[in-house]
Amino acid sequence: MAEFFIELFSEEIPARMQAGAATELARICGAVLTDLQISDVRTFYGPRRIALAATVAAQKSGGVIEARGPREGAPDAALAGFLGKHKASRDDVLVEGGFYLLRRAEPAVAAADLMAAVLPGALAKFSWPKSMRWGQSGDFTWVRPLRRMVCLLDGAVVPITLGPVTAGNETEGHRFMAPGAFTVTSAADWQAKLRDRKVIADQAERRALVVEGLNAVAAKAGLTVAEDAGLVDEVTGLVEWPVALLGNIDADFMSLPPEVRELSMKVNQRYVALRDVGGQPAPYFAFAANIEAKDGGTAIIAGNERVLRARLSDARHFWDLDLKTPLDALLPKLAKITFHAKIGTQLQRSERIAALAEKIALALGADASAADAAKTAARLCKADLVTGMVGEFPELQGIMGGYYAERMAQGSIVGPAIKTHYQPKGPSDAVPTGIVAVSVALADKLDTLIQFFQIGEKPTGSGDPYALRRAALGVIRIILENELNLPLRTFISNDELFGFIIERLRVKLRGEGQRFDVLDAVLAAGDDDNLVRVMQRVNAVSAFLATEDGANLLIAYRRAANILRI
Repeated sequence: MAEFFIELFSEEIPARMQAGAATELARICGAVLTDLQISDVRTFYGPRRIALAATVAAQKSGGVIEARGPREGAPDAALAGFLGKHKASRDDVLVEGGFYLLRRAEPAVAAADLMAAVLPGALAKFSWPKSMRWGQSGDFTWVRPLRRMVCLLDGAVVPITLGPVTAGNETEGHRFMAPGAFTVTSAADWQAKLRDRKVIADQAERRALVVEGLNAVAAKAGLTVAEDAGLVDEVTGLVEWPVALLGNIDADFMSLPPEVRELSMKVNQRYVALRDVGGQPAPYFAFAANIEAKDGGTAIIAGNERVLRARLSDARHFWDLDLKTPLDALLPKLAKITFHAKIGTQLQRSERIAALAEKIALALGADASAADAAKTAARLCKADLVTGMVGEFPELQGIMGGYYAERMAQGSIVGPAIKTHYQPKGPSDAVPTGIVAVSVALADKLDTLIQFFQIGEKPTGSGDPYALRRAALGVIRIILENELNLPLRTFISNDELFGFIIERLRVKLRGEGQRFDVLDAVLAAGDDDNLVRVMQRVNAVSAFLATEDGANLLIAYRRAANILRI
């Protein structure tokens, strides 16, 4: 067996594309090098390179191949097509069992020769989410200009060509700290020499260094890092030699909502937010530089603090500007935003959600004051869509509406209800609590489901463009986790929609380990619209079947069923 190693070295690859590119490289090599028994595949990726190391056979084994062609007496065109496909002549086939049969010896092929034959064409079809045309011919596409390529088989160069680049045994180290080319002889040699030249090739090791560095600079200041795995992944894709540093946030900006400040840092600068010993936002940020500065990072920190001041000044501008207009006054602007051509505008949607939220609150036993608060919160819950802050940071919709409502004396209940009405946004997200917040969140999701099912826009096996499965799961989680005895049929008249929600409940419970037969037994009738009661039945049946009496009952049932089959 031999070691195969390939590296594709380019200008900076977007962090979000690196892992997918490494997977694509592994897929391509696995597909075209199958005859070399490729195994032990390892991939590497970073800002300027993707690479793969694997074990392959030294050659493709020879042997006799057989291929059955068309039936004897078939039209000449069928035989000609068969011969053309296998690059054979009429003299190469014989008739056996009434069919044309091609049988010929295939010589062994050296691994290097096979790679030279198949890799260029396969790599030319490399799939990127986005790519650019470059080079003199203009017909070669890559995510960024490809600068070098290494392709080695047991240390010997396999001179494949991709676009204007021909593979060799040279690559480059860190752009600033160790520029210039150097030769490599193997994957291990490549990793070791890159490390000497300030590049950590292995992404898992680099990520661990990012986390370790950020935690270290935070701990030195008596702080902790606000965990954000996605941000750490992105930072890992931006640096080859991570050096963690700590910067200050001007006190003036600490009065901004923490979500605004931290999202601005994350989206615009990839900075990590920090917390004090009490878990509150601290006036500091951490980040990973891609260089060891001679001054210890003083100039880098100052530059990043200056950039952050500009970013947060923009955020403060939106905040101050938005606070000048009450949420009520923004509602007419929602009439100009189409939610869906067949469903109507965001204003019409807000009015429906408001009516539904009030109805839900009353069904849950709310008094007139709480029901009115739910109606008010629902009426205003989409108003922040036309604010400057949400226009700049769409991720803050709902959250900003809650803050603006609190600042504009809408009531201590209305603001939090607006802020949480999109929750839960995912399986790990918390659900709203409190009768007002729950009513608004349920109304928002139920209106979405009702309207889209009404116009026939239902999820299919291949897609769910309006996230209706997530909306249904949100309804289920809010009801179950708050133990709400809410009759869903009071609000849902569409049988298909009700069945859809019950099916999502089935999927959820199966994922949590509930038995198929228990769910089939409890959900078969499909006529109970109280999900809390349905859940109680599932738990009761499961608990009974786990007892000796339950096990005996199952045995007796199976015996009776078997007798009836005779």
